[in-house]
Amino acid sequence: MNTLTTRIIRATPALSALLLGGCAFVSLTDAGANVRQSTAEQVSQCKLVATISSQTKDTVVIDRNSGKVREELIVLARNRAAEIGANAIVPVAEQRNGSQDFSAYSCP
Repeated sequence: MNTLTTRIIRATPALSALLLGGCAFVSLTDAGANVRQSTAEQVSQCKLVATISSQTKDTVVIDRNSGKVREELIVLARNRAAEIGANAIVPVAEQRNGSQDFSAYSCP
């Protein structure tokens, strides 16, 4: 084999791992499934528990689909909210560079 072919064969596993490693598979936990995404009006009678920040990769060699990134950020926020005893989240800012902040509330 020539040198170029050998280099390509050697680089393929590393490149595959890099590309696949950037594919985020975020799963909603059982507890996170009990957290709803709400509006500010819907949580007006609820107690603010915390502000949380979700982060995921928005670029893996190329920019990822913004809808998929948004879905992952919401799932991550719901999971985190459940961990801290909240049952509702409200986005407080638009997503930016794979990050978004949410307010987490405890509602009756």
